Amino acid sequence: MNWEEARFNMVEQQIRPWDVLDQEILSLLFEVKREEFVPVSMHNLAFVDMELPLPNGCKMWQPKLEARVVQDLAIKPTDKVLEIGSGSGYLTALLAKRAQHVYSVEMDAEQTTTAKSNLLKAGLGNVTIETGDGSRGWTKHAPYDVIVITGSMPVLPDEFKQQLAVGGRMFAILGDAPVMSGTLVTRTSSAAYNTTKLFETVVAPLNNALQPERFTF
Repeated sequence: MNWEEARFNMVEQQIRPWDVLDQEILSLLFEVKREEFVPVSMHNLAFVDMELPLPNGCKMWQPKLEARVVQDLAIKPTDKVLEIGSGSGYLTALLAKRAQHVYSVEMDAEQTTTAKSNLLKAGLGNVTIETGDGSRGWTKHAPYDVIVITGSMPVLPDEFKQQLAVGGRMFAILGDAPVMSGTLVTRTSSAAYNTTKLFETVVAPLNNALQPERFTF
């Protein structure tokens, strides 16, 4: 396979049409080699517009979703980032290239090891991956300038908002299938938040996600 041709086609046919137009983000997709983060058995699917299964039962996001989220979070070189769900480490790598430091929390210990290995091979030293349950955030390094939650949730726990610094941005996918919204939450003051729905999508739920009270008949 011609990796660079496949990468170019991914950017032009999938990423740009999804309103990812920031040239720095587009250049980042050529710098961080996605094929090095997918399971070896699926190398030929590294640039396909689909989720890719990981050994622990989770999935890598579609490339266009990864790029769009990194763009919309407007990450600065001074930002401290929290990522919930390390996966293969690819989104972690994109975030780390933009931020000062990324703290990533992964529930599955084997997946933690895989992500660490992938990031080490990519030469990224500004990442800390820890194994644990991040379904209510991760207070250990709070507050964060950016929070990215890679699994969907019916509702957003208040703990995540409390761990966001004033001026910080958080991306979460909220709702129940088949209607979920990619949502940007910005903390505008110590007590105020601005919430914007960016797009509709569907991804697998976050492990141990907070469940609202449901009406039964």
